[in-house]
Amino acid sequence: MTAADSGNVVARLRAAGCVFVEDEARLLIEAAAETGADLDALVAQRVAGRPLEYVLGWVEFRGMRVEVSRGVFIPRQRTAFLVDQAVESARMIARRPVAVDMCCGSGALGLAFATTLAEKGIAVELAAADIEPVAVRCARRNLAALRAPVYEGDLFEPLPAELRGRIDVLLANTPYVPSEMIARMPPEARDHEPRTALDGGPDGLDTFRRVVADARDWLAPGGHLFVESSAAQAPVALAVLTEHGLTGRVAESEEFYATVVIGTRPDATSGR
Repeated sequence: MTAADSGNVVARLRAAGCVFVEDEARLLIEAAAETGADLDALVAQRVAGRPLEYVLGWVEFRGMRVEVSRGVFIPRQRTAFLVDQAVESARMIARRPVAVDMCCGSGALGLAFATTLAEKGIAVELAAADIEPVAVRCARRNLAALRAPVYEGDLFEPLPAELRGRIDVLLANTPYVPSEMIARMPPEARDHEPRTALDGGPDGLDTFRRVVADARDWLAPGGHLFVESSAAQAPVALAVLTEHGLTGRVAESEEFYATVVIGTRPDATSGR
């Protein structure tokens, strides 16, 4: 690959309206070299508007390469804040934490959560679930090294009964974009990612409400539910948590521009 060839890739990406053209050109060139794929074909896909992550076949999330395939939600970098919050809560558990990555998509959240804790010497009992078959297949590949089962079905429905009342950490990256706002999303997301992973209903909280309605039965005493939302949605989300017997709080990060709503099942033995 000559400098002229690299310059040509940059020029094509810039003409297509890509923003971080030098970085994208480097990644595409490296992908072609690593996989033997035709560079021109990769660039053509990107120029046509396909998300870079789909073209590469992976996304970097919290320092890890996570496989993503077409039709699977691409994890956002701001969601690393949700993982950070979940990791901190799990570190306070005296025994082996039980965690579920619900609406898991690629399984990125569960993978990052369990891997981070493993680096701290904490083993996790992890499971994941998603309603989309393509996401389940992708998550199974990403979580294979952790031997974490990935179940296919709607929210809690596919989870084994043995998890009921045992989940210490429930990661639920539910869709939270209000339906009328989907049309205003960037074309890369709107036209390529599954609508089920984006559309949260009229106020963006439809799936959140369904998760919360059953969460208390599945959480262990003192267990936590972690859900990303917008700052504007947080007050309504807190009210929903209270309605279903969970103690709610909000964590916010200016660095990640992220808002996480956390619901906790009270623990009668500890007063939490």
